[in-house]
Amino acid sequence: MAADVIPKRPRSGLGGPSRDKLSEKVYKALKRDIIRGIHPAGEPLNEKDLARKYKSSRTPVREAALRLQQDRLLRIVPNRGYFVSDITLQELNDVYEYRTAVECAAAELAARKTTDWELLQKLTELAENTYLKDSLESYIEFIEADTLLHVGIARLSRNGMLVRAVSEARVQMERIMYAAIDIHYYGEVPTREHTNIMKAIREHDPETARRLMYDHIIQSKGKVLRLTRDLAVHGT
Repeated sequence: MAADVIPKRPRSGLGGPSRDKLSEKVYKALKRDIIRGIHPAGEPLNEKDLARKYKSSRTPVREAALRLQQDRLLRIVPNRGYFVSDITLQELNDVYEYRTAVECAAAELAARKTTDWELLQKLTELAENTYLKDSLESYIEFIEADTLLHVGIARLSRNGMLVRAVSEARVQMERIMYAAIDIHYYGEVPTREHTNIMKAIREHDPETARRLMYDHIIQSKGKVLRLTRDLAVHGT
């Protein structure tokens, strides 16, 4: 009788779950700090300093940096190190073209397909979220709620690829919204736009949901381009 085949156990070591977990921790922490402007655009980052700051060895930092380069948050320059990516006017236009493509589709599909009434109710409440003018804490809470709302609408579409696409776009949008804090610009709260989009989704009106999302994104683009001019004036 043939002997039983016993699968080999993977070796433990540097490539095991412990390092993977640390790499993920460094990735999330560094990503958060870049988005929030703790590491501003153009700043050079040293691998050794990052390892010290995020309580890690250099290998997890290197792995996190590769992922952040894919996220377009970091540039890796051979023999020079890491640099926080700038947000150029071309990149802004690219982000908004991307948003109109994926978020309008997400809103339309959400209106056609949604059956998650619990999530729909949560997003309806988030759409009414606002913030206190000149309140940093309130504005940060609004940014987080804004991301939850837009990604949540994609989740209502029941299309995993759209959820990932919208999440990717939100990374760049959050960078812009946090950059606004430096010049004390908090923008206008798009509560009415958000609530109208959610109303169209609840009423299963895909054409209106798509149109309202498009109008909302174009309005946002105008605000961001004005903000970009303000940032240039202030020398940031």
